[in-house]
Amino acid sequence: MTTYLDFEKPVAALEARISELQETADESEIDASAEIGKLRGKADTILSDTYAKLTAWQKTQVARHPERPHFKHYVAGIADDFMPLAGDRAFADDPAIVGGLARIEGRRVLLIGHEKGDDTASRLKHNFGMAKPEGYRKAIRLMQLADR
Repeated sequence: MTTYLDFEKPVAALEARISELQETADESEIDASAEIGKLRGKADTILSDTYAKLTAWQKTQVARHPERPHFKHYVAGIADDFMPLAGDRAFADDPAIVGGLARIEGRRVLLIGHEKGDDTASRLKHNFGMAKPEGYRKAIRLMQLADR
């Protein structure tokens, strides 16, 4: 189930109406595709208009959305053969900063990002995405490795 922010409520209402129409059409074998198409177009228009004029607080809400993808989701979607590298070679490993070698369309790359976790246990493991000095040292080390 999709979580809607408070400024997305008109879109949520349209999506609920679309799902009701689809269920009704499936149960009674009525062709409601024209109405569903109109509602989807209207929902897309409202959503694009809403996101075109977001306030600063609404942008913050979008950035903190609970269903927003994390670094590991981006890596899984675009990269092959991701091999995480750990440690700053001076003190410790910071699980909030994740980095490693991967392949994107056959090209070798180094990816670095913040990871805050999906549930409480993984958020505690990743320190809620708050990096420590050793995480930044790890990022510098990995960037120097990539430069070589």
